[in-house]
Amino acid sequence: MKSKYTVIGVMSGTSLDGLDLVCASFEKKDVWEFEIIKATTYSYSDHWKNTLAKLHKQNPIKIQKIENEYVHLMVSNILDFTKGLQDIDFVCSPGHTVFHKPEQGITLQIGNTANLSTLINHPVICDFRTQDVALGGQGAPLVPVGDLHLFGSYSACLNLGGFANVSKKGKNIVTAYDICAVNTVLNKLAGEKGLEYDFQGSLAKSGNNIQKLLEALEALDFYYKSSPKSLGIEWVVQEIFPIFERFKNETIEDRIHTYTHHIGKQIGKIFSNNDKVLISGGGANNKYLISVIKYYSRADFTIPKKEIIDFKEALIFAFLGILRFQQKVNCLSSVTGCSKDHCSGKIFYP
Repeated sequence: MKSKYTVIGVMSGTSLDGLDLVCASFEKKDVWEFEIIKATTYSYSDHWKNTLAKLHKQNPIKIQKIENEYVHLMVSNILDFTKGLQDIDFVCSPGHTVFHKPEQGITLQIGNTANLSTLINHPVICDFRTQDVALGGQGAPLVPVGDLHLFGSYSACLNLGGFANVSKKGKNIVTAYDICAVNTVLNKLAGEKGLEYDFQGSLAKSGNNIQKLLEALEALDFYYKSSPKSLGIEWVVQEIFPIFERFKNETIEDRIHTYTHHIGKQIGKIFSNNDKVLISGGGANNKYLISVIKYYSRADFTIPKKEIIDFKEALIFAFLGILRFQQKVNCLSSVTGCSKDHCSGKIFYP
C-alpha cells in the first residue's frame, strides 16, 4: 500500500461562498504529514447561490435536475483547477448538503455521482455521510478524524463556517459536534444592508446588545442537548429566523452585534483555560467575532495561515478519501453517535 498520495479535496459549505478546491500531498511517516500544492475557491454565481439556498424546498424531480447541472459545474471547476497538476490519485468530495435530518434518518448531498468521475477522468471518492446516518449516526461532523491525524498538536479544532463545530481530544476519545449557526445567520443579516458578509465584523462592532433577543436565542433547545449533535439549514430557518422576525424593527447593527455575542457565548462555554484551539473557516477572518470569542473564553486560540483557514475542510475531505481507499476508519462513533467506528465513502472509477 502506498505511503504517499496526491489528492484533490472539494468542499461546498452551507455559507454558499463557493466550491473550495485543494490539491495536497499526504505522506505517512511517524504521523501523517501534508503539503498544500494549490488551493482555489470558485465563487458561486448569484444564480447558484439562490438555487442552492432554496434547494431543500424543491421536489425530488427538480432536485435531480439541479444535481445534474451542479455536477457539470463541479466538472468545469475541477478541470480548470487540475490544469498542469500531475499524478493525481483521486478526487474527494462530500457533495453539497441539501437536507440533513439525521434524527429522521435523512441526509442528502448532491454531486456524489459516478458521472463526476467519468467526466473528470479521475477516480472519485465521495458520499461520506450516508452510511453513517444508516448506522444511526449524525453523519456529521466528519472532519474530526482529519483533525486527529493532521492537526494533532492542538487539543481542539474550531471551525467557523456556516455553522460552528468543534472537535476535542480527550484521554482516549475524540468528541465533536456542531455548536451554533454562524455565517448562515451573519450573512443573511449583512444581506439586509446589501452586503455579502459583514467584513471583519464592522457592522457587529458598531451595534449594541438587544438583551431580549440574546435571551431568546440562548433559550433554544439545541444548546441543552448533549453531543453528538449536528445542525442543518432547516434548523436555522425554523428556529433562528423566526426569533429575528420578532426583532425586525431593531437596527441591523444591533441585531448582528447581538448574534455575534451569542456565538461567542456558545463557543466560550465549551473550552477550558488550558485548551489549545486551532480556528479555521471563513469566520476566522471576522476580527470582531474572534475578539468576542476570546472575551468569553480564556483558551489559547491560534489562527493559522490563510490557506489553512480557508481550505482546511477541503484538505481533510481529501485525507478522508485516503483512509477510505486504504479501508481504514474515517468515521468515529464517539463523534457521530453511530453504532460503530467505520470506513465510509463510495469510490467511482472513470
